[in-house]
Amino acid sequence: MAVYAKDIRNIALIGHSGEGKTTLAEALLYNAGALDRFGKVDDGNSTMDFDPEEISRRISISLSVANCTYKGTKLNIIDVPGYFDFECEMLEALTVADSAIIVTSATGSMSVGTEKALEYCLEHKIPSVLFVNGIDKENSNFQATVDAIKERFGKVSSIIVPELAGHKMTGYVNAVTGEYVSFAGTGGAIPSALQGQYEEARSAIVEIAAESDDELMMKFFDGEELTAEEITRGFATTLLNGATVPVLAGSALQRQGINQLLDFIIGTLPSPESRPTSDVNGKEILPDANAPVILRVFKTIADPFVGRLSIFKVIRGTLKSGMTLKNLTSGTNEKISQVYYMKGKKQEPADAACAGDIAALAKLSATGTGDVLCESGEVELKAVELPRPVYSRAVYAAKKGDEDKVFGGLSKLKDEDIAFTVTKDPETGEMLLSGLGDTQLDVICKKLKSKYNCEAVLTDPRIPYRETIRKQVEAEGKHKKQSGGAGQYGHCKVRFEPGAADGVFEFVDAVVGGTVPRQFIPSVEKGLRQAIQKGVLTQLYPMVNLKATLFDGSSHPVDSKDIAFQMAAILAYKAGCEKASPVLLEPIYELKITVPADYLGDIMGDMNKRRGRIMGTEMVGGKQVVTAEVPLSEILKYATDLRSMTQGRGKYEMQYVRYEEVPAPSVPKIIEDAKKLLEEE
Repeated sequence: MAVYAKDIRNIALIGHSGEGKTTLAEALLYNAGALDRFGKVDDGNSTMDFDPEEISRRISISLSVANCTYKGTKLNIIDVPGYFDFECEMLEALTVADSAIIVTSATGSMSVGTEKALEYCLEHKIPSVLFVNGIDKENSNFQATVDAIKERFGKVSSIIVPELAGHKMTGYVNAVTGEYVSFAGTGGAIPSALQGQYEEARSAIVEIAAESDDELMMKFFDGEELTAEEITRGFATTLLNGATVPVLAGSALQRQGINQLLDFIIGTLPSPESRPTSDVNGKEILPDANAPVILRVFKTIADPFVGRLSIFKVIRGTLKSGMTLKNLTSGTNEKISQVYYMKGKKQEPADAACAGDIAALAKLSATGTGDVLCESGEVELKAVELPRPVYSRAVYAAKKGDEDKVFGGLSKLKDEDIAFTVTKDPETGEMLLSGLGDTQLDVICKKLKSKYNCEAVLTDPRIPYRETIRKQVEAEGKHKKQSGGAGQYGHCKVRFEPGAADGVFEFVDAVVGGTVPRQFIPSVEKGLRQAIQKGVLTQLYPMVNLKATLFDGSSHPVDSKDIAFQMAAILAYKAGCEKASPVLLEPIYELKITVPADYLGDIMGDMNKRRGRIMGTEMVGGKQVVTAEVPLSEILKYATDLRSMTQGRGKYEMQYVRYEEVPAPSVPKIIEDAKKLLEEE
């Protein structure tokens, strides 16, 4: 059956972890008739949480998509993880969703996840609705929850008037339609106790709706009554412009208030037609079903039966089996086979997917998350701005010989989760697994074991220390070996000093009189370049900023050889650098830490404990941004520490700036650890 963009609603369910997003998705699907049973997260049988890790942890770790049809409108529901380690899943979902439902518990306060989700939606002008969940619980407090959010953001406007028994909600009046809903199953006229609150709430809603349209505004000022349809239309426009955030309530687990939410979704939330995608130049791409196809892949999953599934939104055109599309990212052509609609882990075969719809394709060979495919021409869409990985661990195979399996498995998992990286540290040679937090990396390791039957071990990464010298010295190295046959003889005198032209190593030939034959001078340089790979303090970390001047030496007409002068250079290096006040250097990183102003003092105090230097603070977008320089060794687990200090409200970015001398009290421990590491190796 053909479906048009105006009859589609693409909705992302976002918010704090544990607030009931997955249960709400289940309730929406069940009440819309898309499911024949109501699954539960605690029972491990919900539609959206189907990955074994999600079932065992009872949290969502990856976005999932399901569709249903309600009163002739198709709903594509995207259930998004709320745990902060999986923030990238939310960002991917919001690139294709036309609106967001922020799910928050009726705890009487604003959760961090609600705050961050609402901040993001308002900043990026994504129409959003607050659904206050769990209003049936004994300790719930709907009004205090709404007041706490309203105090922070101001644009919040409840479109329901709650009927309360204590703080527990037992029913409500819809301020737009005037409908009274009792969770006990009774309805009828608005209770007299709620009449005054209803009239006050309705007046506020009518004013918000009237502000969206000159005609409605004139009618409002003339004292004429606005119809429910006019209020809904005006409110939808205001919502689309980001001028208000409406509030609804219910209980996902008890399926209370779900039909009212469904009615609001199809009646008020925008369709893809109302929110067309823009290209990088800001030009709108209208969801024309008859235009050449453009689609954007926003999620890749590995299905054990179908294989690799690419979930996408059709930006324009109508996608049909048999088409050939060009991947504008990889430049390759992809043959379209079967189109699927998703319902959690189930795929429903479809004849086509039209503009504005969300569907999936199997076995796209050269297409990854974020790629754009089109039928003809060129189009460039804005890339998703993902947070950079800030938490790194060294990754090894638990069993010797499994290295290929581990890193091959990580490469495949990268298709599903684009938020982590695997890189080789050029200084230490370790492979680093980096992401947004320890839970994300732990999930990756569990998936490695369950999907690819290999086990990875994570350890603290080695700090890439370096060594250098602080003063000029002269040293000589003499290698003399006689073992019955041809001997070896090499002798060189070298001046060592700090200050290499390239910051690493500089070799100067200052030999006069041929004391070191010309053919052996490159041998001395080769020996020194080999020697600086290991410093003299630790025999583990490299020597840098070393200038070596060869100024004298001697040779033997028979026994002098290339290898002999290499060995002599190494002996001179060790003898000289040990006398040249060698010191350890450590990498310094710049951190830009963004936190609410209330946490500024805690952040600055913590930076001082980490041997950090505060370079400055500034107010950006209502938050404090602290710039600090701090040794890498002090911030290996800063991602989890910052989250703990700020209840998840803080974030940071880091980048390398330079090396600095390690303070003397810290040196013995680093040398001791280096010796232990060498013994283990």
